[in-house]
Amino acid sequence: MTPAVPESGTTSEADRGEDRPHVRWGILGTGDITRQFASDLNEIEQAELIAIGSRARETAERFGDTHKIPRRYSSYEELAADPDIDLVYIGTPHPYHHDNTLLCLENGRGVVCEKPFALNATEAREMIEFARGKDLFLMEAMWTYCFPAIREVTKKIQDGAIGEVRMVKADFCFRIEFDPMFRLFNAALGGGALLDVGVYTVALVQLIFGRKPEAISAEAHLGETGVDEQAGIVMKYPNGEMAVLTCASRTELPQEALILGTEGWIRIPTFSQPDTLTIGNSKREETLRFERIGYGYAFEALEAMDAFYRGDKESNAIPLDSTLMLMETLDEIREIWGLRYPSEISARKKS
Repeated sequence: MTPAVPESGTTSEADRGEDRPHVRWGILGTGDITRQFASDLNEIEQAELIAIGSRARETAERFGDTHKIPRRYSSYEELAADPDIDLVYIGTPHPYHHDNTLLCLENGRGVVCEKPFALNATEAREMIEFARGKDLFLMEAMWTYCFPAIREVTKKIQDGAIGEVRMVKADFCFRIEFDPMFRLFNAALGGGALLDVGVYTVALVQLIFGRKPEAISAEAHLGETGVDEQAGIVMKYPNGEMAVLTCASRTELPQEALILGTEGWIRIPTFSQPDTLTIGNSKREETLRFERIGYGYAFEALEAMDAFYRGDKESNAIPLDSTLMLMETLDEIREIWGLRYPSEISARKKS
């Protein structure tokens, strides 16, 4: 199996979109991730951030002042109805991605929705089918796939630089203080390490192997609020390839991925947003360094802009079928743990 090399995106400071047509952006939500995304849009000459949507006038005005955004809306509905917006970036908490995306699509806006794309595969499928039915652009904001270092990793693998890939190891663990109301511990907000950071480990493996695993083994510690605070996942593929993954919100560990081949290896520090990678074997190793634009969200913004102005309805680097496959795998892992979110339990009772 060989990974699909993303077909577009930027790799240098010089390529910031100067030859691209202007894209008019709106942002839905005013949290930390949307602040970083807004800052990165200002690094792209042809990106115009024209509108911010919040649930309160005060936060919309404050966000607009900080990022010099001319249009400030005190409801998501007002932002979605703005006919001048080409693409909306959705950076709200996990359980709202589905409804927020459908709201924007219903109003004719293209959407770039933050990861995890939805709470589960059922929601993701509805979002994708709705966008395709409306012939509108939709993309998951899986920024990892758009980083130059990750594009280089997939190219190296396709070129046979480390032989046949046999195993991928990836860890994304950190520790924060327990707060039952904070979104990472709040089941009603889709809490847990898997959807927040474990998604990156599974997404990397899917990029490398290009398909779903044939078998999954997984163990998790579900904390007092019922969400996963640390987990270990092993995935097996049809030709014996394996992935060994960890994720946690209460356990500190360096974030790193290791791709093991028959003729060498690739180590990727901070693999979800990498600036370097090391490729080596028993005889030699080489470290490659890559330029970052802003926080790194500019890479996914440029990917969306390129696809949008080609007239594509989805990204080559992050196709919607890949997004759905990722959500299906995350569902399977949570099913092993018996972890369901309140909205999922309510939906099952209604059905």
